[in-house]
Amino acid sequence: MLFNSLSFAVFLPVVFILYWAIPHKWRWIVLFVSSYYFYMSWNVKYVLLILFTTFISYICAIGLDRAKSKRTKKIMIVSTLIASLGCLFFFKYFNFVSASIAELLGLFTLQVHPVTLNLLLPVGISFYTFQTLGYVIDVYRGDVRAEKHFGKYATFIAFFPQLVAGPIERSRNLLPQILAEHRFDYEKAAAGMRLMVWGFFKKIVIADTLAVYIDTIYNALPQYTGGPLLAASLMFAIQIYCDFSGYSDNCNRHSTFVWY
Repeated sequence: MLFNSLSFAVFLPVVFILYWAIPHKWRWIVLFVSSYYFYMSWNVKYVLLILFTTFISYICAIGLDRAKSKRTKKIMIVSTLIASLGCLFFFKYFNFVSASIAELLGLFTLQVHPVTLNLLLPVGISFYTFQTLGYVIDVYRGDVRAEKHFGKYATFIAFFPQLVAGPIERSRNLLPQILAEHRFDYEKAAAGMRLMVWGFFKKIVIADTLAVYIDTIYNALPQYTGGPLLAASLMFAIQIYCDFSGYSDNCNRHSTFVWY
């Protein structure tokens, strides 16, 4: 589900209304269900991957909280690193490393066919992987206590506004916001909505419009010289800025004013 899609335009108001319509103690469930629905709308099967990463980091963080010896703490932190970074490596870098090794051996006249896997790269895997790692490291350092409620911790990891493209949020910043009781504030909600509308304008009206011209030029470079190439390059810089800036306006910490 893309942020600039019709489905998200329906999804967000429904979640927003449900969140404020029910008592505080159940609101985390709205965020939990909506975040996992948001992720599964891309590919249902890969929800097992985010659940696995979340569960391992949850168990290891509780183990760190209870551990008395440095050896036990090191086992917990290493287990998290292996599990989380192992998943990231397997899905994102396995084919690249395999091809690089085969190419390197080829320099020494050792012809080896690289092992490649036909895997779909899970959306947001880098972001939620490093978010779980950051959380466990914070617990290891004693900066935060481990969250005992799995559902609330899973909501923090899968929180949909920052799940697929960041930012990688620290647990001490976002997790307390999910757990705390909030009262609806019209001024904050209006400020958040204005910021989101401005973000959508930069993304849809500016970036996506410029992309049409830029793609036309870049997909047929031999046919163009001079002015069109210069214009496309300048427009590309604006497009990239508006893409990232528009996303940030929609989904960064300031837009959580809509919720908090």
